[in-house]
Amino acid sequence: MSQAYVIEVSNRTAGIVVSEERGVRFFSSERAFDSLDGGHFGSARAAERAVRALIERRRQVRH
Repeated sequence: MSQAYVIEVSNRTAGIVVSEERGVRFFSSERAFDSLDGGHFGSARAAERAVRALIERRRQVRH
C-alpha cells in the first residue's frame, strides 16, 4: 500500500510525496514547485530539502 505525505514549507503546501519501492515521488500542488513535479527522491525529507532549496534560490534571485 502506498503512503502519501504533504510537504509544507513556510506555510505553503508545495505538494505531496507518494511512497514508491525505492523512495518517494513528488507531485506539486502549486505552480511555483512544478519544476520538481514527478521527481524521485530517496525520502520525504529529501523532497522537503529540495523544496526549501528551490525557495531559497528564488529568494536570492529577487535580491
